[in-house]
Amino acid sequence: MSERKPLAGEVLLRRLKANGVDYLFANGGTDFAPVIEGIVEGQANDADLPEALVIPHENAAIGMAHGYYAATGRPQAVMVHTNVGLANTVMGVINAAAEQIPMFVCSGRTPVTETGHLGDRVAPINWGQDMRDQNAMLREAVKWDFTLHYPDQMADLVDRAMSISMSEPRGPVYMSLPREALSARTDESDLAKPVPAPARVAPYPADVEKAAELLLAAQSPLIISHDSGTTREETEAMRRFAEDFALPVVDFWPARLAMSTQSPMHVGFDVREELAGADVILVIDALVPWIPEFHKLKDGVKVIQVGQDPHHSRFPVRGYPVDVALAGDGPTVIAALDEAMRKRQKPAGLEARAKAAAERKATRKTAALETAAKGDGTPMSNAWVSRCVSDILSREDGAIISELGVEAPYMEFANAERYFGHPISGGLGWGLPMALGVQLADRERLVIAAIGDGSYMFANPVACHQIAEALGLPILTLVFNNGIWNAVKQSTLAIFPDGLASKTNRMPVTSLEPAPAYTKVAEASRAYTERVEVGADLPAALERAVKVIREEKRQALLELRTVN
Repeated sequence: MSERKPLAGEVLLRRLKANGVDYLFANGGTDFAPVIEGIVEGQANDADLPEALVIPHENAAIGMAHGYYAATGRPQAVMVHTNVGLANTVMGVINAAAEQIPMFVCSGRTPVTETGHLGDRVAPINWGQDMRDQNAMLREAVKWDFTLHYPDQMADLVDRAMSISMSEPRGPVYMSLPREALSARTDESDLAKPVPAPARVAPYPADVEKAAELLLAAQSPLIISHDSGTTREETEAMRRFAEDFALPVVDFWPARLAMSTQSPMHVGFDVREELAGADVILVIDALVPWIPEFHKLKDGVKVIQVGQDPHHSRFPVRGYPVDVALAGDGPTVIAALDEAMRKRQKPAGLEARAKAAAERKATRKTAALETAAKGDGTPMSNAWVSRCVSDILSREDGAIISELGVEAPYMEFANAERYFGHPISGGLGWGLPMALGVQLADRERLVIAAIGDGSYMFANPVACHQIAEALGLPILTLVFNNGIWNAVKQSTLAIFPDGLASKTNRMPVTSLEPAPAYTKVAEASRAYTERVEVGADLPAALERAVKVIREEKRQALLELRTVN
């Protein structure tokens, strides 16, 4: 019996599966024909393929791949339609690149031939969607891009793309797939070969020793983290390290928390007070550890920058000091520092330093609780909502995804790895699809998407709620309806605090009034919904929503009237 000749579309999927991809988040178009045929042929021949999920908007596809990796550590694949689908994908790729999220992104490319080849141009859009350089649409945001020329390249190119994506610093990659090459058949023999190993980076031993000496000699050391531990083991290792050496930790604009906020050494989310007195600062995976315009350092302070790329070389302008650069992901570097510091004698005064940090933390926590308690009226404050959500999460094995929604200073996180904050790149509409990806990774976990009303609109919520129903992903969505783009307003006030715009009753280019009935959007996909006007009513409303999710396995949405 002769060897079967699979379509290149099938080879794409089989090689993605070999590289650990569980799902292809697919937003289909006319270029998908060889992939669809490849799925059916592969299934008929018992091929091992990722599950192809229909995702009715490209932003949702990218956001779900982002969330699934964040929850599992396993990169996923996204396929969209030629240049028009790619255009809707670019913002999500920018978000993934900013947070070093690996994923395989691919799209069709309009056929390059007009006649004579299987898959050539047969519809007017095949001319209208042609581009001189389609890959350029997202080249700046991806680590690698290429266009498939021949079908027998497919296996090697997928392997190369995935190994580059997972090599540190991690990030998205992109392949363009002309329909003729995707529709051709190729040899099957390469499909059993081993998957290339990705590259890891680790700190230079002498630099680890230098950093360890600086931290042990410091009188007022400080750790600032943006995106550190991703597993329970990693966040616990950070907690032990911070507590053993009395190292206060601030999570500044966090995408992920460094460790449990219940630790006495987790001193909050605002760097201002801690930074002012610090003499040695350990920065972990933070593109922006502080704002130079607002936050000043002591004279002579030493700064240790840690990360897969500690200089953040993708970004043209970044002027933060670097006395020691330690290459590697946060947990890897912390383990190396911990080992180096334990070999040396601990300095005197650690107990007093730890006590002082715990007292500062307690003072801030008391103030935060008092602030939150005052916000239970009409409209309610974000601080109050955050406190109520924190209470729910303290009783549930849950995860919170926040996009301009809850505020971490008013919450407690015993399990730090269950918090996901919005990317520092600021591409809106990330939170709702991110929550769907996190829920897909664990269908039994309570997953809460806490998002501003503007971000909810950006998320293409009709598509997201359809996905939640179609795939059985019963997330809880909290829409913070303050009727305004508050980030735009606050930015204007920060730059022009005494300007005329600050004195207007209705600041231009910020209002989202009249607000749509957000509950109706979710109800179109049979979600349980409530509109909550009074803060005091929120705890009971949350309980009702969670009960529906747990008992009926149905998504829920609460629209919350919040203060500007």
